[in-house]
Amino acid sequence: MTARARVRAPELIGKGGWLNTGDRQYTLADLRGRIVILDFWTFCCVNCLHVLDELRELEEKHRSTVVIIGVHSPKFVHEAEHQAVVDAVERYEVHHPVLDDPELATWKQYAVRAWPTLVVVDPEGYVVAQHAGEGHAHAIEKLVEELEAEHAAKGTLHRGDGPYVAPEPVAGHLRFPGKALALPDGGFLVSDTTRHRLVELEADGETVRGHFGAGERGLADGGRDEARFSEPQGLAVLPDGRIAVADTVNHAIRALDLATGVTTTLAGTGRQWWQSSATSGPATEVDLSSPWDVAWFGDRLWIAMAGVHQLWTYDPGQGTVRVAAGTTNEGLVDGPGDEAWFAQPSGLAAAGDRLWVADSETSSLRFVDLEGAVHTAVGTGLFDFGHRDGPAEQALFQHPLGVTALPDGSVAVSDTYNHALRRYDPESGEVTTLATDLREPSDAVLVDGDLVVVESARHRLTRLRLPEEAVRVADRAHRTQRAATEVAAGTLRLDVVFQAPAGQKLDTRYGPSTRLLVSSTPPELLAEGSGQGTDLGRDLVLADGVTEGVLHVSAMAASCDDDPDNEYPACHVHQQDWGVPVSVTAGGTSRLPLVLAGMDEQD
Repeated sequence: MTARARVRAPELIGKGGWLNTGDRQYTLADLRGRIVILDFWTFCCVNCLHVLDELRELEEKHRSTVVIIGVHSPKFVHEAEHQAVVDAVERYEVHHPVLDDPELATWKQYAVRAWPTLVVVDPEGYVVAQHAGEGHAHAIEKLVEELEAEHAAKGTLHRGDGPYVAPEPVAGHLRFPGKALALPDGGFLVSDTTRHRLVELEADGETVRGHFGAGERGLADGGRDEARFSEPQGLAVLPDGRIAVADTVNHAIRALDLATGVTTTLAGTGRQWWQSSATSGPATEVDLSSPWDVAWFGDRLWIAMAGVHQLWTYDPGQGTVRVAAGTTNEGLVDGPGDEAWFAQPSGLAAAGDRLWVADSETSSLRFVDLEGAVHTAVGTGLFDFGHRDGPAEQALFQHPLGVTALPDGSVAVSDTYNHALRRYDPESGEVTTLATDLREPSDAVLVDGDLVVVESARHRLTRLRLPEEAVRVADRAHRTQRAATEVAAGTLRLDVVFQAPAGQKLDTRYGPSTRLLVSSTPPELLAEGSGQGTDLGRDLVLADGVTEGVLHVSAMAASCDDDPDNEYPACHVHQQDWGVPVSVTAGGTSRLPLVLAGMDEQD
């Protein structure tokens, strides 16, 4: 049996209490005898949503021995609202208990530094592994199998039903709709995201004409009742009249022919894109990653590829896809498309010579020009958000998911976590508020001078008249609240900890299998050590005179089966981005460990 470091697991504490347990409150002692996987997540984070999907098979296969506990640890102010967590648990079909931890109490106890993070606790209550980021399901399943064998032999493994109690189903025509499209006859097509289908509505926005899709998660082409989607989002009309659909969790772009009711696949393989995968080629042979919205602009279908922080395009004439903007690094950087950084682009709208982009994790409004360069109209970065009107350089959004072009050249922004509809006017450079008291608006469409808003968390379309005057709201500005790591001045040793899963090794036959990218906000924080390399450790030199900032660290490691007789061993990619707030103090640490997979033996 593999020797493992063990640390006693801290207690599970969350002011918001437990969800999916039938109102029962749990402690770690109640779970003794089971293998517990703590999933530290927040519902704004697309990487967290990827991990939810990665864990579904493991959760089902090991249901009698494994208990997955989602520890909801908010980034945005809205995510600390209990009802918002309740909604997210239903929206994303979380079928395990969730601890609502709005004050990050358990996050701090487990010294978590990034979303998502998985922590494995053995049946005796000891932490035996930690994994940050995506791509760890295979490694965790191997560890679970080891722990099952070890603790069955010791008599410390208890099998049986877990603490999950399913909530009562809710009736209604829509459930957490994502995006909407106005049809030529006055009706609407709506992505009914949580129910994995598309719904066609009459012009009143309420009466149902029909459905497209079987209403069960899956990837299948066919007619109205045969096609399957998985959490579809964005919709756009193609030149041939078909409707392009961003089939988010299937990592695919689909096409619906309204006349025949038949759905086909335009792009994607059903597999998630990983680093080193192809970035262009025949559309149905290239992997995609959580496409969230689509729009026709400049003779191409543009795709907001939220899962890898990029924009891609689909060329229907050639039947190909390619990256158009973004490096896969998460952040807010303008410039030529191949140098720009995005953070979960989630809404698109074409208007003249601009493609507007709602860049959700930077709470920003951006646009792409006809030359493919990226510009920021409103927003400052990953950690600043709020509800503030006024000049664009001072205005703030909170995780917007949608953008809509208006006839006067301005744009309406579905400011999702502020429950508001905002307006940006490029002529004046001003941001105003059009409407408040919406509930997680995720999109809006223009109809006869009115805006029809997708109120996702109220499960409906709401028609609003464009107001003559802006709504006045009190300014609110926020920063992501995470405790800063106190570091010493001078040289800071950065160690990304990665331990290959049992039976695997780093495979260097074709070159380095690890990658490390480091930058900082402000850039002046680092005198030395920024940039890309292949070693998972690096000495960073902090600049004199800069006392606080954020270190941005992106790491990737590929491990393969350690079988010399297998010419083509199975390989698995592990990757994560960290944003670590730091404060330079006299008594600070000179080493910053970030666990990608395993345990930090120097703790």
